[in-house]
Amino acid sequence: MLHYVKIVLKKTLPKSALEKLKAIVLNIKSIAFKVKIKRVQANHKKALLLIKNKDKIKVAFFLIHDSVWKYEGVYRLMEKDERFEPIVVVCPYIVSGEETMLREMNQAYNSFTLKGYNVVKTYNENDKKWLNVKEEVQPDIVFFTNPHKLTKDEYYITNFLDCLTCYVQYSFHITYLHKAQYNQLFHNLLWKAFYETPMHEQYSKEYADNQGKNVIVTGYPGIDKLLDLNYKTTDPWKIEDRRIKRIIWAPHHTIEGEGATLDFSNFLQYADFMLEIANTYSEKIQITFKPHPILKPKLSKENQWGKQKTEEYYSTWENLSNGQLNESDYIDLFLTSDGMIHDSASFMTEYLYVKKPVLFTVKNESILNHFNDFGKLSFQNHYHARNKNEIIQYIENTILLGNDPMKESRESFLKEFLLPPSGGNASKNIFEAIKAQL
Repeated sequence: MLHYVKIVLKKTLPKSALEKLKAIVLNIKSIAFKVKIKRVQANHKKALLLIKNKDKIKVAFFLIHDSVWKYEGVYRLMEKDERFEPIVVVCPYIVSGEETMLREMNQAYNSFTLKGYNVVKTYNENDKKWLNVKEEVQPDIVFFTNPHKLTKDEYYITNFLDCLTCYVQYSFHITYLHKAQYNQLFHNLLWKAFYETPMHEQYSKEYADNQGKNVIVTGYPGIDKLLDLNYKTTDPWKIEDRRIKRIIWAPHHTIEGEGATLDFSNFLQYADFMLEIANTYSEKIQITFKPHPILKPKLSKENQWGKQKTEEYYSTWENLSNGQLNESDYIDLFLTSDGMIHDSASFMTEYLYVKKPVLFTVKNESILNHFNDFGKLSFQNHYHARNKNEIIQYIENTILLGNDPMKESRESFLKEFLLPPSGGNASKNIFEAIKAQL
């Protein structure tokens, strides 16, 4: 009906009248949006008053992909505090079909169960029923792991406007997509957004409709273990001999090509070449294939590789004598590596914390236009490859021979921009910020 009205108006009204009408409609939408934000802020005040009087505060952490889990430190701190009752709620990834959804949910549930989390899955495959979180879990505080609409409405922020809702960005945001990363409805409805650096807080102030009033700068909890000198790693590499150098290859998922919002991925260009590299240097290096979690479902589509070729390719890495596949947590992988080759927006800043030399594969010069100011600083602290020969040079000169002229620059960037405020870690900063509110 609305579409029909639009067509009629275009045919009957002069252009000047249409422009005025559009302006009025946009103004009404803007006012309605601000009213909604005010109502949610009032809800938060009511919820906070109720929670302050509770002996036990239930905190639900909504998880979609286990590989983008950034809340271990916050969860463990709450687990040790008798006032908090944390639970991980595994939510469905509904973008790529039921098979992918079930695989992702089961992988996350099994992984988090093994790690000792209090975890529940929102879908029961036996009776085909979905969990009603509001009734069966009854959370007071909800932490989200992704701002995008990747899951069912029941597990999205719009269903929890009467709760205290929190968010930590699933990666250091380095792109120019300010609306997507700071000014979706999601960001404006949050009770608290815990951001990485003062630069990211400034982006929220500039681009969010609520002017970043719900933002607290805490540092990025995803890297706490990377900075923890007491953290004991578990070696995830197939070959234990440290004389065999360890390289992570982490391709991005943006394989759609020209016209896509982001066009980072070189995967299709280098997929066979990286296997050749592994074979050529089999006695000197080992490579972990660490793809973005969304790459596999995209590759599996019929207009790309299809399911069979994709499964065969992933299996090849898993079974390679000096190669392996990693689709989950990567902290130990980072800490025990010697370098990384990637085109991933998520890892561009995170890997700099391990102080190892890192190579960004540049698909074309236009990608520089995709970065925000923070992203450009991170990019400048990478080695760059624009072709296969430059990847080989990085492996031979930097990884095998140890020539690393950018080491001092990376360490300066880390100290000046990346360390959490107050000299602590980000998870503790988030935990203390919530306790201060309560």
